[in-house]
Amino acid sequence: MGTTAEWSRLPVGRLEYRQDVVLAVVLAGGLTITTFLYGASGVYGDDQATWWVSALVLLANVVPIAFRRRFPMSVALVSALAFASTQLFHVPEVFLVNFTLFISLYTVGAWCSDRVRAEVVRWVVIGGMFAWLFIAISFGWAVPNALPNEADAIIPPAIAYSLLNIVINVIYFGAAWYAGNRAWASAVARHQLDERTAELAAERERSAAQAITIERVRIARELHDVVAHHVSLMGVQAGAARRVIDRDPAQAAASLGVVEESARTAVEELRRMLGTLRSADEDTGSAPSTEGLSRIGELAYSARTAGHPTEYVVVGEPRTVPPTVSAVAYRIAQEAVTNVLKHAGPSAHADVRVRYLDGGVEVEVCDDGHGDRAPRNTTGSGLGHVGMRERVAAVDGRIEIGPRARGGYLVRAWLPTT
Repeated sequence: MGTTAEWSRLPVGRLEYRQDVVLAVVLAGGLTITTFLYGASGVYGDDQATWWVSALVLLANVVPIAFRRRFPMSVALVSALAFASTQLFHVPEVFLVNFTLFISLYTVGAWCSDRVRAEVVRWVVIGGMFAWLFIAISFGWAVPNALPNEADAIIPPAIAYSLLNIVINVIYFGAAWYAGNRAWASAVARHQLDERTAELAAERERSAAQAITIERVRIARELHDVVAHHVSLMGVQAGAARRVIDRDPAQAAASLGVVEESARTAVEELRRMLGTLRSADEDTGSAPSTEGLSRIGELAYSARTAGHPTEYVVVGEPRTVPPTVSAVAYRIAQEAVTNVLKHAGPSAHADVRVRYLDGGVEVEVCDDGHGDRAPRNTTGSGLGHVGMRERVAAVDGRIEIGPRARGGYLVRAWLPTT
């Protein structure tokens, strides 16, 4: 069976030690009563031990019980010797003393983590007891007329008596062995169950923490999508208005009107998003969005009003797509258009395309890279790029983000619709 190195039932707490002391005291009281009664009945006749010898032997039987869970294997050996001395010295007790040895053997099986040593100690004790039993049987047969000898008996009385003692001892020691092993197996099962329960509790805590983290990322992504586009557009239009306010007041007024509209739209989207987050009836992990493919044309228009010549093309026959896919397509286009406004330069041309394909829809946003701020970071490590990749991965799509060979930048996402 080996040694259970990773877990042990010992040592135990003060409660268990107090219970052992109480058990020893109870056994001491019971042994005192039964010894007095057996002595009064003359069980050993004139060979009965004196009172002080009986007292010492009884103490040798019960005192180790108080330490049975502190030193189980030592207690088993001492209890076996004390049990044998009870009969060797003719102490008038043949009943409760059997319980002390049984409890000691049971404790070794039930509490010792070193299962190899537990097996060895119990085999030594049981082997010694049976050796002593066979010696006693041999001496009994050597005594003439120890038992009546009926000539017509099926089994001679001496043999029947010997077999009865052997069967009783087999049952006695077998029960102690089995009970101890079963108690150990139950303790191991409880320990494993407690470990699994603790692991499940820890896993629940990790899952809860992960859910909180995912929710924070989702909120951050939504805030980025809602704010970045409109704020970028407002910045571009405000800069354009500042540059032309003296020579072209009408154009400046138009640019400021776009700033006003973008601010109003941003506030409305923020209010809608916060209302969704506060709603206890909504699933925070998959809050519905009103954005979709039908609004991508508005993004192209906003880029044109910001001064970027932008072409918007729809390829294929428009059709209804799952709301989640539609929302992801819009957010990707929004982020890509925002990047054009922020990084491509005021004179860059942009191209926004939506393609309805078999089994999917493709969204593409690119610029020609001719703006005066065309050099840009292409590592894709920003929050916007991370958000686009996460959104596409959530619907099992594919995305391509990076510079084009002939200049400019490209964002192309394929999203499944079936």
